[in-house]
Amino acid sequence: MNLILASTSPYRRRLLERLRLPFTCMDPAIEESMREGESPSERASRLATEKVSATAQRLQGDAIVIGSDQVACLATQILHKPGTPEAAERQLAASSGQTVRFWTAVSVWTSPDQAPTQRVVPCEVKIRALSAPEITRYVALDQPLDCAGSFKWESLGITLFEAIRTDDPTALEGLPLIALGELLREAGISLPLAAQSAQHSL
Repeated sequence: MNLILASTSPYRRRLLERLRLPFTCMDPAIEESMREGESPSERASRLATEKVSATAQRLQGDAIVIGSDQVACLATQILHKPGTPEAAERQLAASSGQTVRFWTAVSVWTSPDQAPTQRVVPCEVKIRALSAPEITRYVALDQPLDCAGSFKWESLGITLFEAIRTDDPTALEGLPLIALGELLREAGISLPLAAQSAQHSL
């Protein structure tokens, strides 16, 4: 089994490792620009598909390619990765007491003769009312500079939440494993994979 994750994200790599499948990572190297009139869910869907398609074009031989993309929004504003502590603090201050919505798409490519299969998983995060000192302390401790929304929910970011609403909490970290498991089973990969099969695949 030649399983490829079309991503260089350490978060997505750690999530996929939970399925105990042998895989390698490749940079999809696509342009992630916005398109006018595109909704957040449409953007996540398009980019996930473009990632698997671009990666598959560079492969030789049979492979299964997994790609994912996430778009975060506060009302109508898309939240990008902050990059700096100051930008992260501004994002969290704006999100204080508000609901941040995420759309996470996962695509699976199996053959040049078939379109990639896909699921889009929504998630709503209600941020509790945050004080300025709380925000400053959180950003300093968790350093969420490469996370849209400026928090790591799998770490201290959970202390900022009032509630999460989603069918798949792993979607919030960037790779919805419940949806991915469904797509992999459709592609003929039985999960969990038997120990002997996993060793043979390695």
